[in-house]
Amino acid sequence: MSSPSIPNDLSAYWMPFTANRAFKREPRMLSGAKGMYYTTPDGRRILDGMSGLWCVNTGHGREEIVAAIAQQAQEMDFAPPFQMGHPKAFELASRIADLAPGDLDHVFFANSGSEAVDTALKIALGFFNVSGQGARTRLVGRVRGYNGVGFGGISVGGMVANRKTFGPMLTGVDHLPTTYNRAQQAFTKGEPEWGAHLADELENIVALHDASTIAAVIVEPMAGSTGALPAPKGYLQRLRQICDKYGILLIFDEVITGFGRLGYAFAAERYGVVPDMITFAKGVTAGTVPMGGVLVRKHIYDAFMKGPDYAVELFHGYTYSGHPLACAAGLATLDIYARDNLFQRARDLEDLWGDTFQALRGLPHVADIRTIGLVAAIDLDPSPVGAGKRGYDAIVEAYHKHDILLRNAGDTIVLAPPLIISHDEIAEAADKVSKVIRAVA
Repeated sequence: MSSPSIPNDLSAYWMPFTANRAFKREPRMLSGAKGMYYTTPDGRRILDGMSGLWCVNTGHGREEIVAAIAQQAQEMDFAPPFQMGHPKAFELASRIADLAPGDLDHVFFANSGSEAVDTALKIALGFFNVSGQGARTRLVGRVRGYNGVGFGGISVGGMVANRKTFGPMLTGVDHLPTTYNRAQQAFTKGEPEWGAHLADELENIVALHDASTIAAVIVEPMAGSTGALPAPKGYLQRLRQICDKYGILLIFDEVITGFGRLGYAFAAERYGVVPDMITFAKGVTAGTVPMGGVLVRKHIYDAFMKGPDYAVELFHGYTYSGHPLACAAGLATLDIYARDNLFQRARDLEDLWGDTFQALRGLPHVADIRTIGLVAAIDLDPSPVGAGKRGYDAIVEAYHKHDILLRNAGDTIVLAPPLIISHDEIAEAADKVSKVIRAVA
């Protein structure tokens, strides 16, 4: 039996994606947030260089969102999503569909990006089953892709550390090569010129397995968690062409890129490509209440709408799908995006953002810098101690000595600030990052 709990004891909480032992020796705590800044328990202001975790696109503490959540909690805290509904879920689904390109007209709500990805994969498999093509069960992901932590998402994802501890995952999964090649793409601002041809590897997968066995391809328009790897020019368009050629569904994982990160509601609009499904989460509620979902094209939805009208068409869902508080937060968040024109703001700031961070080229141990939308990734040379040590030291140094929140992906420093960031705050972020890089050199 464990001993009685101690106030503020750190031992009970097993933290996700965290070096628990190192953290608990030297904690990095946040206790408040407003606008572009967190505050620490000792009163320091920490510039949020990561929108929390790619999600607080509106900035922190928006009163409209707080008020909407509080009002909804008073009116109705929960409504069962199975065989029942509430108005805000339908309103939010309609407004998200209105933001999406093409005929991505239907929304299935989940509670996270991981759930959204597993939902999309199940919908893809179910679509071919109800369409008389049940042999299409193979899924295709990408090396250095991150598609969440469900068994489906890990299976199609391409991050070794996320996979190796947990066994073989799903069978019948292939992977496209990563789109990143430093020798060809180093210090790129925007989409790399080189790499569209890498989509043609899908032709080889088709040749190996036959198109009649392949259900879907899932890719991120910008692979975020592996160090912000933008799709090369023409790459996503080429994938769409190949998928159309063979009747394969194309899924864009926009959990990170959705809701303004690349200057548009969805990156699909930036690239002029209409995928068959889009997964989203994070920015839909600006991180205030967990929510995720899948946008689905009309013909996929319609394929399920057969049989008796009283029968369940898709045996899938979550207790908290379309949760009232999440829907209230989502509606208030979309209002802010529209009123403050934040997607356009991200487009307007992209050049300044990119030029500011590309100017850090030449600092000690900087091997590459990638910028796109309001995202920057800075690759550092590995420390002699081992891969990942310099990147880890950078985020610790950033918090304790330079009052900025950064994220590391191995030895890559990543920034993705709230879309409300000002010119002065962009300069402040770059100055702080330059000091961090020099300190860990």
